[in-house]
Amino acid sequence: MRLIYRILFKLTGWKIVGYDPTQLTQYVVIVAPHTSNWDFFVGLAVRSIKQMNTHYLAKQELFKPPLGGIFRALGGYPVDRSKSTNFVDAVAQLFHEHKQFSIAITPEGTRSYVPKWKTGFYFIAQKANVPIIMASLNYSSKTVEFKEPLYPSGNLDKDLEIILNYYKTIPGKYPEKGVR
Repeated sequence: MRLIYRILFKLTGWKIVGYDPTQLTQYVVIVAPHTSNWDFFVGLAVRSIKQMNTHYLAKQELFKPPLGGIFRALGGYPVDRSKSTNFVDAVAQLFHEHKQFSIAITPEGTRSYVPKWKTGFYFIAQKANVPIIMASLNYSSKTVEFKEPLYPSGNLDKDLEIILNYYKTIPGKYPEKGVR
């Protein structure tokens, strides 16, 4: 699939720039803005092109038949968004169990605009003692950019301000739904 994705990226004008996260063995990658179902396919292409063994979190409804098996085979972990669980602890534990592990999360939690991001990604990274890699999907320039690792300082407000300030400049497929 890697060759096919490379050809598709070349034909459609997409490019991958910035930091190379494959230099790290463990990290949480946050992907934003998440405004379209196409984001998933762009992400799969990037993962294949960069040869990243990155898993992802998605709403549990996607993991039901008939497509659930495919989402699992593609590295997905279902999230039950209807109730509060110890999901942060469970995902952080995966980092302790696997020498090489990374997971992609869309902190908006939906393709629609949300005034406040979910912060589970931050607490997972903090608890697992791994960096956060910011990945942006810029549809206007057809660029996927990876930023340098951000290690959680323990000051959520300060770190979140850095993260949100970066993403405010990135137009998603539907910019009106993106970070403000």
